[in-house]
Amino acid sequence: MLRRKPTRLELKLDDIEEFESIRKDLESRKKQREDAEVAAAGEEAAAIALGTDHKSREQIINDRIGYKPQPKAGGRAAHFGTFEF
Repeated sequence: MLRRKPTRLELKLDDIEEFESIRKDLESRKKQREDAEVAAAGEEAAAIALGTDHKSREQIINDRIGYKPQPKAGGRAAHFGTFEF
């Protein structure tokens, strides 16, 4: 492989100004999104607290992740299938 001398890059004032403006724009978008998420979370918490549907924390989590637990059949036969002793 052939070696060449390193290329010199010059940073101009226009480049710095462009970088700063883009950075500020991205930061403002991020802040707006975080504010919107906080407001939405506050509204959800208020709706849960004021709602007539009182669910336990476990039920809320199960609903959120889509888990629907099936009730376990009680008794001794459930452990051994159809065999009865």
